Amino acid sequence: MAISTELETLNRITDLRTIWPHEAKDFTKWLSENLSFLGDAIDMELELVETESSVGSFSADIIAVDTGNNRKVMIENQLEPSNHTHLGQIITYASGKEASVVVWIVSRARDEHAQAVDWLNAHTDIQSATPQSSAILEA
Repeated sequence: MAISTELETLNRITDLRTIWPHEAKDFTKWLSENLSFLGDAIDMELELVETESSVGSFSADIIAVDTGNNRKVMIENQLEPSNHTHLGQIITYASGKEASVVVWIVSRARDEHAQAVDWLNAHTDIQSATPQSSAILEA
């Protein structure tokens, strides 16, 4: 079954898997080809560096560069609500890739995880991808 993923604007989607059934094969691929949508949402000019970028035996979904500031951006996709596993992954990938900005895309950000990201923003040099002092974006 062919899935149409031609979108003209970003819209909230209730069930992300109806459009992107598989996170890595479908959503990461689509997002890497459409980084301008994300860039517009977070006010950055994003240029793709690599998808499924190796961090030891793990892989970061997308590595990009904010060409306006020459900052490395690590993007982690999660087509589900935020969880502890992905919170650990974003820290591992950000440090392994020496990212200046982390963007964590989730279907819903749990309060505890948003609080953890806010705390990281306040206590580290990693800069927030959004003006609201949070690196979590709900899709």
